[in-house]
Amino acid sequence: MIQDIAPHRLNNQYDPKVNPEPEDYVINTMNGFILADRGKIQDDCLVFPQVKDFNIDKNELIYIFSIDKSRCFLLNRLLENDELPEDFDYIEERGLRKVGLGPKELVFAAITAKHLSDWYRDTKFCGRCGEKMIHSSTERAMYCPACNYTAYPRIMPAVIVGVINGDRILITRYNRGYAHNALIAGFTEIGETVEETVAREVMEETGVKVKNIRYYKSQPWGSANDILLGFYCDLDGDDTINMDSHELKYAEWVKREDIELQPGTFSLTNEMMKRFKMNME
Repeated sequence: MIQDIAPHRLNNQYDPKVNPEPEDYVINTMNGFILADRGKIQDDCLVFPQVKDFNIDKNELIYIFSIDKSRCFLLNRLLENDELPEDFDYIEERGLRKVGLGPKELVFAAITAKHLSDWYRDTKFCGRCGEKMIHSSTERAMYCPACNYTAYPRIMPAVIVGVINGDRILITRYNRGYAHNALIAGFTEIGETVEETVAREVMEETGVKVKNIRYYKSQPWGSANDILLGFYCDLDGDDTINMDSHELKYAEWVKREDIELQPGTFSLTNEMMKRFKMNME
């Protein structure tokens, strides 16, 4: 999956004292776009600009994390044309799921930086009193000097569900957006356990009851500011599907050998479908 970048290592410890050096990476992502070398993207290679490529105030750069010893700073605004480094331009963030795009650790860095960028963008002002927020000096948080409110990065829990019926699994396709095969998915609501989310989402989207809910694996998914929690479960009773046509355009029981996997290896959904296809679950 996208976070499986070994032997590379993400170090996301917060350190506000880190100052940008010329060779450090700058990840500039905002409102669905990310700055990258436009020529290298055509060759399936993601290349970020470095601090030395910019003529901007370094105080605009926020240290976010390191990949191995490569430090990454966030530039949290869209640049004007005359500010863009030579050979760099904005691409759509959805292009980061391009099959074969690498190196993988930088793709993961971009998606994780997008998650932080969204949070910094959305916490400029205090949600309690409206005062302008400032960066905490001790932790990754935004602090209100007027009412002392502290806001931490928002991480939304969501489930991915593989519903098993003998040698078949429930495959879906969304009505809008992602066009490839998927599993049932949805966000946890206030007051729910994640197991309750599994049962509710399956029922809402397909009208099917489930049992034997069992956890598989999690995945940070910065594309949607999520932490994805993967579960398998078994059909409980009638296998008749009553699909929610507002959410889905396809929902069917599919045999192992007939499962068509997603392109690429980024997603937890694809790993779970592949695992079932290979008779590992």
